[in-house]
Amino acid sequence: MKLSSFMHFAKFGIKTILFNKKDVILGTIIVTDKCNLSCKHCSVNNINCVIYPYEQIKKEMEKLYNMGVRILFFCGGETLLYKDKDKTIRDLVIEAKNMGFLIVNLVTNGTLPINVPEADLILLSLDGNRGKHNEIRGDTYDTILENIKNATSDNICFYMAINQINKDCIEDVCLLAKNTKNVRAVSFNFHTPYPNTKHLYLNKEEKAVCCEKIAKMMKEKVPVFNLKSAFKYIINNTFDTPCNQCVVIENGKVSTCGRCIDIPNLCEKCGYFFVAEYTLIFKGNIKVIFDMLKTYLKYI
Repeated sequence: MKLSSFMHFAKFGIKTILFNKKDVILGTIIVTDKCNLSCKHCSVNNINCVIYPYEQIKKEMEKLYNMGVRILFFCGGETLLYKDKDKTIRDLVIEAKNMGFLIVNLVTNGTLPINVPEADLILLSLDGNRGKHNEIRGDTYDTILENIKNATSDNICFYMAINQINKDCIEDVCLLAKNTKNVRAVSFNFHTPYPNTKHLYLNKEEKAVCCEKIAKMMKEKVPVFNLKSAFKYIINNTFDTPCNQCVVIENGKVSTCGRCIDIPNLCEKCGYFFVAEYTLIFKGNIKVIFDMLKTYLKYI
């Protein structure tokens, strides 16, 4: 991370904590809901099968930038399917960098060739060992590993949503992240029980066991892009929601924290580690702040 970026985020954090401000810093743009997979835990794919026009996405980027967002995510659907005339997701990442966003990431399922070296992180969904991943996402595991091997940069971070199917695969994904070329780390979430996916949700005791496994992997020097100091809040869902410093925009509609905010009672079962982490940071939790500094400077 550049020193100038670090100073910007430090200044933002200090002002937010001292003055209890609710300004935004992280924004996500949904570039399409079109996806080439139908994963068991997903409820947001192929609803309209729309790829939003490049100029529309550019205007949404400008809107978020003017709101104060400096950490930008591109999400889907499947982001690598994005194509508007001759423009691809790589063009959007380059545009965002030129616009002044300090960190630009994208989320992908990894089933298509990975050629976005300009992204700071490519969060690639890998949901277990070969058997469990394929049970959740279809027969894609080997294709994904081949695409990672042939990726044009080492900016990939595994992104695993832990659920009832794959909860015993944490060590497998951690060790794969440690030993796979072009992969920097692994980042975990717990399954958030969107409509029709409640059977995949973990209870408190199951979450505690999972966090113990993640902590053990951290102790064994596996590159994990999560904050151990936030685990107890994540297990018990005792962090404030929604996170006011995060927004999502899809087709012009801006939502605080995430698209799921309109689903009754879902926030209290939030499984997104980063929501807990950001909320705790901007509430001034010293342990989480120092943990964040150590972790983010290592992997971004």
